[in-house]
Amino acid sequence: KRMRYLTKSRILGVGMTSLGKSGLTASQLMQQALELALSNANVRLRQVDGIIAVPSLSEPRFMEAHFIATQMGLLPHKGVVARTIDTGGAGPISGLLEADKMIRLQGCDLVAVVAGDAVSSLPSEEFLRRADAGCNDPDKSLPSPVIPSGYDRIAQWHVDSGYVTREQLAMAAVLMSRQAIKHPYALTKKSRTLEDVLTSPKIGKVTNLLECARRADGAAALIVASTRFMHDNHMLTNDFKLEKDIKAPVIIAGGEASGPLYPPKIIDEEMFSCEHAVRTAFDAGQVSTNDIQFFGLYDCFPICLIRAIEAVGLAKKGKGGEYIEKMYNLSEQQNGILTPSQFPINTHGGLLAFGAPWEVPAMYNVIEAVKQLNKTVDNEDRQVPNCNRALVYGNGGIFSAS
Repeated sequence: KRMRYLTKSRILGVGMTSLGKSGLTASQLMQQALELALSNANVRLRQVDGIIAVPSLSEPRFMEAHFIATQMGLLPHKGVVARTIDTGGAGPISGLLEADKMIRLQGCDLVAVVAGDAVSSLPSEEFLRRADAGCNDPDKSLPSPVIPSGYDRIAQWHVDSGYVTREQLAMAAVLMSRQAIKHPYALTKKSRTLEDVLTSPKIGKVTNLLECARRADGAAALIVASTRFMHDNHMLTNDFKLEKDIKAPVIIAGGEASGPLYPPKIIDEEMFSCEHAVRTAFDAGQVSTNDIQFFGLYDCFPICLIRAIEAVGLAKKGKGGEYIEKMYNLSEQQNGILTPSQFPINTHGGLLAFGAPWEVPAMYNVIEAVKQLNKTVDNEDRQVPNCNRALVYGNGGIFSAS
């Protein structure tokens, strides 16, 4: 029993910078976020024996984790493991799961996971050039902007197949804006209407500008600790219960799955991987949808959010759009307000409204989950009641990694 407890991983600290156009480089933002997370965890950099970094678009570097560790003075230092992980927007979740493995299987005690980018500070033309290069197919079948075009093509398939309506897609963006206005860091400060979304500039056949993730500069970091470390540093009692004032949610389980880098010529259910990742996580954790109180779901575009809602079991297959419409109508009846118990999804506003520094945003899902579990959200209107378990989902590429 003692050994089982000693191999548990806990999220001991979180940190994030403000969002917007910062004027800082991606690596400077990452270092700021890591310092904030270390402070939040009440630990020192020299105690860290593992670091995982997600690469940036604005300042691409060879072996990002090694660069950050060297810049901050963590390397050279015996016994430190540095890893760079790139699964696109799923990167922070892949990093969190890798940190858990490093603790449970490889002897690490304190692992930092960090992601940051300064894409808002990039000139728009350069941002598009770099972003387009990442996900286009060899035949260049997707027009620029490539990633929105890919998601638009998939959204069209869902609309044509009768799984979702054009209005339901737009309603997802409205709902996220209504979540974001409750968070002090969110870029979106005003709730949007359905008309706002549907009359914003068109990006694709069924995608408008306000249905795209909000580009921003920003960074975030997590500190993952072993139970052994916390016990040895007097954060846990001898029977492995948290000491007073210590808050550190346990990582129960996770799952990963992959799809193609760009949409195949014929779109069908075979290309989507979120469902498999969720099933793996549920099986490993021996939990189900009813055991979860908060859902941090990736929402770079409305169709991503709708498919995630179905994958985690909040709606039946093909009924995610109806779920969104039901929540939208309820919100309209309540003067644009949904309580966290009514809609426990992305209480920070997600990529569509909170902000999206390229591959960072899934980290915000994790941070919001940690705050929900710790009962430390900075606005009581965001607190999900009796929140004891949370699920977070990251998506990379164009449904390429879950």
